[in-house]
Amino acid sequence: MKIFFHFSVVGFSNSYLVGNQDGGDAMVIDPGVMDVELLKIIEENGYYIRYILLTHRHEAHISGIKVIKKIYDAEIYANSMAILDYPVHVISHKEVVTLNGIAVEAIHVPGHSSDSLVYRIGKALFTGDVLTCGFIGNTTNELSRSLLMRSIMERLMPLDETYLIFPGHGPPTTLKAEKLFNPDIFEYYQQVHH
Repeated sequence: MKIFFHFSVVGFSNSYLVGNQDGGDAMVIDPGVMDVELLKIIEENGYYIRYILLTHRHEAHISGIKVIKKIYDAEIYANSMAILDYPVHVISHKEVVTLNGIAVEAIHVPGHSSDSLVYRIGKALFTGDVLTCGFIGNTTNELSRSLLMRSIMERLMPLDETYLIFPGHGPPTTLKAEKLFNPDIFEYYQQVHH
């Protein structure tokens, strides 16, 4: 499996291309934009976008869908059908789908948005806006923040700490680094153990 990173100044968001070593059908996660740069990565590596995976439906993560759908016959996977005007395969918590031989597990982590999913592919976690390097996702109120924190602690932190985190914004990180250096997570552990 190969993972390619694409940064867009539109929304300052990350998109990821995931496919097999030898090209063929591939998936794009959170296509915030579909520009010449991303098209070049796809085409030069012999990929065809067959699947679009959305961590949540905020504009910075879905704006590229319309252009992708004009170029590729891609199916959309998300936790909500309320995404644009396209049919969506609704994928729920703990559901595993195999896309072109690659197993993708959906982990529902609500709080930043009600439909937030993290995708686990091998030892990689595609976290959208749920968890980024040094931060947890933004929330609209204290209840949502509490829900997000609890969801992260119960559903992500018990995983192998060597997992790589590929967030919707900012640089990649690991679960171990977040346990050690993310102030929100560190503070949560301090409160639980005192």
